[in-house]
Amino acid sequence: MHEPVRLHGEAAPPSWGLPDPSRVDPGVLGALLARHGWRRRGGEGGPYSRWTPPGGTTSLLVPRTRTFPDSEDLLGEALTALARSAAPSAREILVALTVPSDEIRWRREVPEAAAGAADWLGAEQLHSAARQILLAGALAARGPAGYHGARRRSRALAALGPVLTGPGPGGRSLTAFVPVDPGRPVAVRLHHALHATREAVDYQRATGGLEAFDNAVAAGVSRELTEALVALVRGSEGAAIALDWAPAAGTPAGCPARPEPVEFSPGDLPALRRAGARYLRDEPAVTVRITGAVVRLRRSGPRGAGIVRLRVLAGAEVPHVRIELDEEAYRIAGQAHLVGLPVRVEGRLESRGGFRRLTGASQVVPVQVDDEERDRLMKSLQENVDIFEEACAGE
Repeated sequence: MHEPVRLHGEAAPPSWGLPDPSRVDPGVLGALLARHGWRRRGGEGGPYSRWTPPGGTTSLLVPRTRTFPDSEDLLGEALTALARSAAPSAREILVALTVPSDEIRWRREVPEAAAGAADWLGAEQLHSAARQILLAGALAARGPAGYHGARRRSRALAALGPVLTGPGPGGRSLTAFVPVDPGRPVAVRLHHALHATREAVDYQRATGGLEAFDNAVAAGVSRELTEALVALVRGSEGAAIALDWAPAAGTPAGCPARPEPVEFSPGDLPALRRAGARYLRDEPAVTVRITGAVVRLRRSGPRGAGIVRLRVLAGAEVPHVRIELDEEAYRIAGQAHLVGLPVRVEGRLESRGGFRRLTGASQVVPVQVDDEERDRLMKSLQENVDIFEEACAGE
C-alpha cells in the first residue's frame, strides 16, 4: 500500500506575521474579499471602498490603488483587522495574500442523520480523499497514464510539499492552497482532469461504454483519480470540487477565468469503479534500462536463481524494483553489492504490483563509479538500511 500523502496542517498566517502592506496589491485584496462573499459598500468610483463580511458588522477600508498617500497605512490597518476578524474567510484571505495560491475547495453533502459523526469521521474521510485527489493531479502533471502505480510518486509528493489546507466547520468542507510557484501545473492539470472525468462518467451513464475514459487519460484522468473520487463520494449524498485561480497570477492559458465546480454523486460510483479497474488492467508494461544500487539479495539455497531488490538511481521514476535473476546474473549483482557498485539491467517494468517488478531481466552489469560516488552510495545504503528492510519485508 502506498504511504499517505502528507500535507501541511491548517493554515495560520498570523503566526508567520502579516503580509507586508507595501507588497499587497489592493486589487488582489478586493478580488479575494469578493470571492469569499464580503460585500462592497458605497460606490465603486471613489478612492476607497468599504467591505463587510457575510453576516458581520465589522468592516475594512481598502484603497482602490496604491497612488494615494495613505494607501499603505490603510492596507496595514485592513490586514490587522483581518487577522483579528472572527469571519471564517479572513484566515483564508490572509493565506492567499501571504503566498499567492490557487484555491481548491471540496465539499461533501452528508445526510443529516450522520451529522454528528461528520465532525470527525467525515472530516478524516474528506481530508484523505482530498490528499489523494491532489496526488492524482501531481502525478498527471508529471505525465499522463491510466495507472501510475509507484512511478513518479516521489516527485509528485515533493510538488505537494508547500500545499496548505484549511478545514471548514463540521467536517464537510476543505480548502487547499496550492502555491502558484511551483504548484500551478498541478492545479491546471487537476482542473482539466476533473472536467474530463465528469464528461466520461456522463458518457458511460448514457451509453454504457467506457471509451471516453480512454480519451480522458490525455487530460490527466487515471485510476488514482477515479479511486480518490470514489473515496470522496462514498457515504455521502454527493460532493463538489471548485477551483479559483490566484488573482495575483491571473488565469492560466487554456482555462476559464471562473471554472465551474465539478460535482459527483453516488450514482457515479459504478462508472468510476469500472473505469479504475479498466485503467489497472490495460496499462502496459514499460521497457526500461535501470541503474540501481542492490539493497537486498535472497534465494532459497547456495546456488540457483534468486530475487534482488534495487534502489533505482536512474532509468525509471520508481524508488525500488524487485527482479528475479538467473544464477549468473544473481552472482554479478551480489559481487556488485559487496564492492559498493550499482548495476545496470534491462527488462520490462510490469504494471502488476504498481510498477515495482522488473521481468525479463537481461544485460546485468556493474556500473563503474568514482571513489567519491561509491562512498556516497555506501553511506546512503547504510543510513537507509532500516527503511529498505521494512519495505522488503512487506513483499
